[in-house]
Amino acid sequence: MHSTKSAFIPYEGLLYSEEEMIARTWDFYQYMDKRRSLRMFSEQAVPKAVIENVILTASTAPSGAHKQPWTFCVVQDPEIKRKIRIAAEKEEYENYHGRMSEQWLEDLKPFGTNWEKGFLEIAPALIIVFKKPYDLTEEQQREKNYYVNESVGLAAGFLLAAIHQAGLVALTHTPSPMNFLQNILDRPENERAFLLIPVGYPADQAMVPDIKRKELEEVVKWY
Repeated sequence: MHSTKSAFIPYEGLLYSEEEMIARTWDFYQYMDKRRSLRMFSEQAVPKAVIENVILTASTAPSGAHKQPWTFCVVQDPEIKRKIRIAAEKEEYENYHGRMSEQWLEDLKPFGTNWEKGFLEIAPALIIVFKKPYDLTEEQQREKNYYVNESVGLAAGFLLAAIHQAGLVALTHTPSPMNFLQNILDRPENERAFLLIPVGYPADQAMVPDIKRKELEEVVKWY
């Protein structure tokens, strides 16, 4: 018998009838189809337990060799949020005034965005997702992580779904480069900022772009 260091336990899955599977997946799709990225937030505080729960959900994502190469930093302090906004706007100004191609700027027009990112101060919480290319032992020795971008990307997807399930809204913000986040939050050398996600309630009379998602035939091929 193949030896292993890992213990195994029985899998306790959930089994549904075919009809129930179809109904549950359709209901979940319809619910998730209501998810939108939002830039207009209320200042209303979000309960700490809700933030903890959505991060716990994100941490259930699969990861290479179960290394879980992520850290979620939650920023609620107004002064730190202001520092993040100032640093992000500096990078975004450079992006909108030279770094981005004309095609990129044209593609962004339907969203009405610019370099100003006031939502970084208005949203009650910022969740900064950091990826860890390697872990550090107590002796500061490096331990390699695997499929880091894929693993952290999956965790971010779980996080967004959990935020939506809570009735909150979020935005995947990627001011590039993002190394200022590592400096402002004084994160260790083995962490790299992956996503900056403002989280909160939608502002009164919040608006979103009138855009459509691709049809099923456009995103799937059967073989």
